[in-house]
Amino acid sequence: MELLDYLNRHFYTLQQLLELTQVSEQALRRYQNQDAMPLCSYRLRLDIGCDSFFGPHREQDEIEYYARGYAAWLALLHSLETHPPKASRGAAGAKGYPIFYRRYLDAMERLQAHGQLCHNLTSGPTLDAHIEREWAHFLAGTYGLCTRSGLPEDIAAKELAISAINAITTADELDSELDEQQRLKLTRAVNLLDEVSAGFAPHERQRSSRHRLVDEMRRRYRLQAQGA
Repeated sequence: MELLDYLNRHFYTLQQLLELTQVSEQALRRYQNQDAMPLCSYRLRLDIGCDSFFGPHREQDEIEYYARGYAAWLALLHSLETHPPKASRGAAGAKGYPIFYRRYLDAMERLQAHGQLCHNLTSGPTLDAHIEREWAHFLAGTYGLCTRSGLPEDIAAKELAISAINAITTADELDSELDEQQRLKLTRAVNLLDEVSAGFAPHERQRSSRHRLVDEMRRRYRLQAQGA
């Protein structure tokens, strides 16, 4: 089953996540209820039928799948709760967003320093509101689905890349040839998006941002993939 193969290759089941981090399910649910830990990105519902010498058997099961990067985030939250810095007491949930905000901002600054420009975000209230929206998507498990790690660094890279791609291609409404500078910027943005985007589950690929903004951009503008 292609979907199951994809999930097992690229995600941790709930049980694997708990075993890897040595965090209890009770603690995980508490962090989720505190709006500190993302929800699962996929929930697989199984209706199992079995026939054997003893006759037919049916059972139902449900498996939660989490982005593999969430193991590091869960371990961080648990560490903050169990071994908090002396100057920083309180529930892990209260610390989650400031950490996300700082890491997201640091990632943006590093990428912009290396030439990745964000065309609709600068600083101040607009940026703060943007990161708050990103935090909400992070908690919902959305970025565990569409980025490789689901963590702030990949989320920031994805948003910067999409912003750059949209800015360049929207200005190219007549499908005219890109000049050398535009082509370089578009290639850089598409390669960045390719680097941080998930592969997407088989049933999602044709509707995904990867198909629209990586595969189609390379086809339409004859861009060379990184390392090709």
